Amino acid sequence: MDDGSPKGRGLDETAAILPLFAWLSPSYPVGCYAYSHTLEWAVEAGDITDETSLVAWLHDLLTLGLGRNDAILLSHAYRAIAQDDREALETVNELALALSPSAELHLETSQQGRSFLDATLAAWPSPRLTPLEGDVAFPVAIGMAAAAHAVPLAITSPAYLFGLVQTLVSAAIRLAPIGQTAGIRVSAALAGPVQDVAREAIGLTLDDIGGSTFRADLGSFHHENQYTRLFRS
Repeated sequence: MDDGSPKGRGLDETAAILPLFAWLSPSYPVGCYAYSHTLEWAVEAGDITDETSLVAWLHDLLTLGLGRNDAILLSHAYRAIAQDDREALETVNELALALSPSAELHLETSQQGRSFLDATLAAWPSPRLTPLEGDVAFPVAIGMAAAAHAVPLAITSPAYLFGLVQTLVSAAIRLAPIGQTAGIRVSAALAGPVQDVAREAIGLTLDDIGGSTFRADLGSFHHENQYTRLFRS
């Protein structure tokens, strides 16, 4: 009879995903709190004024741009480590960095990726976690670590995307167009799209990468010259 306790395979699966709770925690030393991925400019420009407009903005980022692309890149980085394919890993990372439309967004992904990889190599070393020299894109670093520690890709991808949503919701709360309770509702509203994007991305190729979040991309250039700023992007 199943008494509800984690035994056998269940215990192994629980142990496999435990690192994700640390890696995607706000306390992990990657500096995610310092970035808003153009959200600060969108609030300043009046594109985001309330809960409804924030959900719409983040949904587009997830399904039409950043989220979908990051999930594809994460999946390919994961497979490169799993297959010990250094060339494929470097190709994915170079593409991930090149996709940044502005200096601020390049800094956002490369600083978090480098910080994440350095912290993880120090705390969760693995012979399979091949270090990359220079800049490392954040989703690539997450995919690398997950594969090296046998964290299932089907769990890693939606966890990463939901962590991204929560980071941006936290930024919105600090920028004040919504409060904490509304922020929780926004996260809950986007849980379904997160799972859909992650599920689809696992089977996509690098040729499927693309986006149409032009206003957000252009906003990253405007943010560089914004008069007052709380965030680095």
